Amino acid sequence: MFQVDIIEQCKQNNRKAQMQLYSQYCDGMYIVAKRFLKDAADAEDVVQEAFIKAFTKLHQYKGDVTFGAWLKRIVVNKSIDFLKSKKQQLVALDEVHLKVVDTQKDDKWLVDDTITLTDVKVAINKLPNKYQYVVMLYLIEGYDHQEISEILDITEVASRTQLSRGKAKLQELLIQKQNGTRY
Repeated sequence: MFQVDIIEQCKQNNRKAQMQLYSQYCDGMYIVAKRFLKDAADAEDVVQEAFIKAFTKLHQYKGDVTFGAWLKRIVVNKSIDFLKSKKQQLVALDEVHLKVVDTQKDDKWLVDDTITLTDVKVAINKLPNKYQYVVMLYLIEGYDHQEISEILDITEVASRTQLSRGKAKLQELLIQKQNGTRY
């Protein structure tokens, strides 16, 4: 059965098709939620809520992006909403695809080879929340400023500013680590 067919059947409340779509995406969406949340049970809850929202709002899915990308945005939003409601800190990432060096625009954004991925994770967790969210969404999740502004309900200018300040603070923390001082 093709993806489009499954989605169309899900729109018609076909439980078997919904289960098939859930099975296809639940593990990947759990990984996304776990990047933001400390507790595995919280991540599972957020994924469940995201799927419920996705199935109830499926009529709004127009196919202009992949279903996975559409669902991922719901999971990220639900994760951030959960964090805001609990006022929790963002957690260290278990699986990372960092876009740390954007050499085209910022040649200064280089870190020493002795800095490990663990050091970067720890430093990100030391950032103030408003920088943490933007840094994670941009560097780790790969969202652009327009998407970040929609997700966090801030302006694109605020997203760019918070990313710039977050990256500067992150680099400062990593330089401190490199020079032997503690975070």
